Amino acid sequence: MAISEPFTSETSSPHSVIQDEVNHFNALADQWWDRKGPMSALHEINSLRIEWIERIIKDFSWSDPSSQILDVGCGAGLVSEGLAKKGYHVLGIDAASEVIRAAQAHLKQSPLYPGKGSLNYRIGNVEELLKEKQSFEIITALELIEHVHNPEQFIKNLADLLQPKGMIFISTLNRNIQSFLFAKVAAEYLTRKLPIGTHQWKKFITPSELGFMASKAGLRVAHIRGITWQPNGWKLDSNVKINYIACLTN
Repeated sequence: MAISEPFTSETSSPHSVIQDEVNHFNALADQWWDRKGPMSALHEINSLRIEWIERIIKDFSWSDPSSQILDVGCGAGLVSEGLAKKGYHVLGIDAASEVIRAAQAHLKQSPLYPGKGSLNYRIGNVEELLKEKQSFEIITALELIEHVHNPEQFIKNLADLLQPKGMIFISTLNRNIQSFLFAKVAAEYLTRKLPIGTHQWKKFITPSELGFMASKAGLRVAHIRGITWQPNGWKLDSNVKINYIACLTN
């Protein structure tokens, strides 16, 4: 559609972090785990995302519950905790220090049950992990790519952190008139489901753009599903017009 502008890669910054984005999410850290607060939309879709990720992981015969998962842009730990409770060993990383402190505080208040997975948090970014020559079987970066400086380089960095036959899970927002009206205007201004200024519509990523960036990084889109609002709640289906989640493999 005419409203969808072409994706332009930025190259002026050596890293993915945008300080204004970090400041924005740091300001929300203390409200992250409030199910009726500014992150209520993430709480509503969290179980859907985790169940889909686990289902895809289990379809790969090489994987097992002890797989190491890197959760990039983990926020205060909604996905990190959910995956650790499923038995996975998770490292949650985020550039926002206050958000990481909120994640650590919540884990201390609600520790994992004995016999489940493990969960550790650190303040940082993917570039630091690359310098440390770390690698992971599974990487999640949910609701993040629309907040980084250079999405194309970010995908390349994730690919460089991925072990052979690994999986990267990306969830984000499509860029079209529907997403502008629903995810920007309605979510931020009409229903106030998200704080005003959470998203910049021009930074939304279409599925075709994600596929192009993945291909340049030596990855392919193995699975993709839409996350859509229906009268009886959020569902996963084939409609990727607004929110979607994808699995990339190498």
